[in-house]
Amino acid sequence: MIPVIRKTESKGFQNPILPSGADPWSTYKDGFYYYTHTLGNRLEIWKTKDLSDLKHAERKIVWTPPAGTSYSKEIWAPEIHFIGGKWYMYFAADNGNNNNHRMYVIENASADPMQGEWQFKGKVSDTSDRWAIDGTVFEYKDQLYMLWSGWEGPINGTQSIYIAKMKNPWTISSERYRISSPVFDWEKDGSFTAPKVSVNEGPQILEHKNKLFIVYSASGCWTDSYALGLLTFKGTNNLLDSVSWIKSKEPVFKKSIDNGVYAPGHNSFFKSPDGKEDWILYHANDAPGQGCGGHRSPRAQRFSWNKDGSPNFGVPLPRQ
Repeated sequence: MIPVIRKTESKGFQNPILPSGADPWSTYKDGFYYYTHTLGNRLEIWKTKDLSDLKHAERKIVWTPPAGTSYSKEIWAPEIHFIGGKWYMYFAADNGNNNNHRMYVIENASADPMQGEWQFKGKVSDTSDRWAIDGTVFEYKDQLYMLWSGWEGPINGTQSIYIAKMKNPWTISSERYRISSPVFDWEKDGSFTAPKVSVNEGPQILEHKNKLFIVYSASGCWTDSYALGLLTFKGTNNLLDSVSWIKSKEPVFKKSIDNGVYAPGHNSFFKSPDGKEDWILYHANDAPGQGCGGHRSPRAQRFSWNKDGSPNFGVPLPRQ
């Protein structure tokens, strides 16, 4: 079965796929897509056979944080993963003070994440316990890893991409290692803040024909320059070593003034049910200057692969 959203001209396919929703994420299991995005004060899941029809999908609040904790507010960038026969939702949260953002996870042993009970497993942190958001997990050669965006020290100024090994879905087992920091001008647009902030965030793993990539978001989400960058793994060294990753010098997905798409970023990936089509799921704004608020909406489009095996995301499609 191929979903409705095969081509931009397919009937019923319209971008945005929801009126609003930042940091979109989806995963596919047993004939259904499970989707989520940032809602700020809770975790919700959408269940559907067709991601183009999220407006009519089954939807459920699966977890609301208790008041007065370190993770009660500013719940950002949730992701849902199926690992070792259980469901896990990772998210960043704080107590109302952004300086206290950390990563957390909940667990559900039910076969269907819309059923059963979600249990709070706790904070997911390395020994440094620094500011951390946008956690994602992946398995490579039988080892579970976590990627996230964090600060090197206790004060903001630069967000970098960190990686660490995990001994189980809720426990980091190694030190954190920084594998990417903003170095190019297109990664450093934080011009609406004082002091200026440079950003690498929202890392996502992408695998294709024995090649491993990290697609990440760069520059402040409050700027129109928000875009996607690419790290390519050399394939011969340790994933935890920054020299094992090659950073592309130009963004691989950025705003299109002609198409009226601004600040595209914080993406995830999904495939068609038959595994033959590759799709990128991301949020973007319809006009300049709309920033990091409720104007951001989830969008999807199919992408291809370059001759060297790297992804070719093309240009953000216009509103349809």
